[in-house]
Amino acid sequence: MLQRSVRNLAVISLHTSPLAQPGSGDSGGMNVYVRELVSALAQAGVGCTVYVRRWDDELPDVVDVEPGFRVVHVRAGPSDLAKEALPEIVDEFAEGTLASIVDQGNVDALHANYWLSGVVGHSIKHRLDLPLVSTFHTLARVKAETGDPEPQRRIDAEADVIRCSDAILANSAAEATQLVELYGAPAERIEIVPPGVDHAFFAPGDRRGARRALGLDPDRPTLLFVGRIQPLKGLPIAVAALGEMARRDAQFVVVGGPSGLSGEVELEKTRAMIDELGLGARVQFVEPQPHHLLSTYYRAADVCVVPSRSESFGLVALEAAACGTPVVAAAVGGLLTLVNEGRTGFLVDSRDPREYAAYIDRILDDEALAARLSIAAAERARTYTWSTTAGRLRRLYADLTSRSLVECVPS
Repeated sequence: MLQRSVRNLAVISLHTSPLAQPGSGDSGGMNVYVRELVSALAQAGVGCTVYVRRWDDELPDVVDVEPGFRVVHVRAGPSDLAKEALPEIVDEFAEGTLASIVDQGNVDALHANYWLSGVVGHSIKHRLDLPLVSTFHTLARVKAETGDPEPQRRIDAEADVIRCSDAILANSAAEATQLVELYGAPAERIEIVPPGVDHAFFAPGDRRGARRALGLDPDRPTLLFVGRIQPLKGLPIAVAALGEMARRDAQFVVVGGPSGLSGEVELEKTRAMIDELGLGARVQFVEPQPHHLLSTYYRAADVCVVPSRSESFGLVALEAAACGTPVVAAAVGGLLTLVNEGRTGFLVDSRDPREYAAYIDRILDDEALAARLSIAAAERARTYTWSTTAGRLRRLYADLTSRSLVECVPS
């Protein structure tokens, strides 16, 4: 069979939309991933339709984002359905998505994001005889290993989708290893394709000027945390590290909001810790920001702290690096690849806030070191672009159209 270019792609993103505000609710790095990847694919000539569950009754059926990039809102369950209940409407969402794909016609491949979308893509693959590419973003068995257990039905569903995916995307070598070791994924079907960063927005700039623009004291060292507030992201570790630092003049900015009930609990826990440690005057909470505006926060910071329990990649760390901001991050998942230890930042192989504090103090107290880390971080980040990611996936999609589809292997 001759290889042909893929002209139309169905992107499935059931639980979160590329149009949603990152950093609030269930919106985060995956929203950025889908939006930026689809935009890059559209600009390269691949028509992309993103299928999202309608989360607001006032949403239009279709949103044309840019030429070649549109979002379809599929009705499935009540608009205000909690994330925990989404598995119950997967079949309804699959039927609505299938009907839209059939109505559109000429779809060449499916790309599912997250396990819920993978279940949908798995069903549609067999009904339309289309290749399925799956990106999981997080994996239940990995989360369980780091203290965030998920229901068994998610684990089983992920295993089913992995067995039948024609290609499984991993954001990093660490995620590829997890797919093989924890799920028995065939190594030959795993493609390591890192995300990119939009260098038009995320680039080095004037740190003091950025602080002034944000209303921060330009003369005080500044630490930054960006992301949803939930147990997985480890915000209390960063706050505790602030309390352990030798430098008592540092200010700490937290950009993001709580995710679900566990996020609300985590936020309460964090605020209580701030009060207990007497850090109230040094910590500022900022509502989730439009993605492109985050660059000002990254530029304002001396250090970006990423104490996550697990990260398949670590988009926040990449965006910070692109702005020339050193990262002190947990030594987990994709962060092991993204952060070049001692060159672009530091990795912490424990949950001890004192270790984070020691590395942060080291950067703040050594201007020459901070400058070297900043320059190297920006240089390394320039090797990650969304156009490169889109180019690799275009070739992958085209290659899959010339192969026989993977058949389901019984569990």
